Amino acid sequence: LTEDMRFPIEIDANLRPEGKNGPIVRSLDAYRAYYERWGDTWETQALVRSRPVAGDISLQRDFEAMADALRYTQPLSENGLREIRRIKARVETERLPMGEDPNRNLKLGRGSLSDVEWLVQVIQLQHGVECKGLRTPSTLAALSAAVEQGILGETDAQTLRDAWLMASRIRSAITLWSARNSDALTANTQELEGIARVMAYPAGSARQFEDDYLRVSRRARQAFERLFYPTV
Repeated sequence: LTEDMRFPIEIDANLRPEGKNGPIVRSLDAYRAYYERWGDTWETQALVRSRPVAGDISLQRDFEAMADALRYTQPLSENGLREIRRIKARVETERLPMGEDPNRNLKLGRGSLSDVEWLVQVIQLQHGVECKGLRTPSTLAALSAAVEQGILGETDAQTLRDAWLMASRIRSAITLWSARNSDALTANTQELEGIARVMAYPAGSARQFEDDYLRVSRRARQAFERLFYPTV
């Protein structure tokens, strides 16, 4: 029911407790028991982005309460922070397609969506206990809350916001232009021109569009490295 041959949507059922070996459906108590006994830091991090989308309202509230007890009852520990940093480094080295320029990957590359989102999620896990404004699945709303609370400077937040928005818009523009999903910003001038026009750039702006993204993502990467690895 979710399949569209033009724009395929993949439901990753393996991304659940115990992976592909675990049950697809489990009770709330079973979820709670799993997280209490075996939940890792990355699973708590993933819960930061969780939000209910369908189902019984009271069950949604109960699940959110359970998730809050995991993600917002105590600040992220130093061991937890080290684990998140380690996993992020692995993602960058192991998940990028072989031979792809990391400066041009919109999802996992340098200054891309993942840089902004992982940094924001760390801030949420570190300060969400005392700052209710950070308790949101929205990356941009969490960025604004971090600025309001003095956790993040406005300049850094704007740099990260610009990169996240541009990468998101480019991914959508690629789909509209090519009728396929892709996380890579092409180097082909003709394709860049088409994507740029979808992005409302004037005719003949392919290279300007490319330079704009590379500049915005480069600045975001610099902010990410300074804030995500402050003691490294």
